[in-house]
Amino acid sequence: MSEWTVITVLIAVVGLLVTVTAPVIKLMGTITRLSCSVEDLRGDIETLTSKNAQSHTRLWEHNKEQDLKISGHEGRIGTLEGRAKPC
Repeated sequence: MSEWTVITVLIAVVGLLVTVTAPVIKLMGTITRLSCSVEDLRGDIETLTSKNAQSHTRLWEHNKEQDLKISGHEGRIGTLEGRAKPC
């Protein structure tokens, strides 16, 4: 092999390494940023789930209160209707 063949092969190998490593480095940076974003989203979702559960608990408690009030009103209306009807 001549000197020029060796130099050409070395230049080709270095070019290949540069061509491959540059996108790999960018990809690693992107993966790192995405990992951070996913962790942030995971925390946000956990917070949202907790607040959602608390909100549902408040809604069900309010629903129970309304059910009791409606039952009381129905009883009073039934009593009034019973009295209003001629016997």
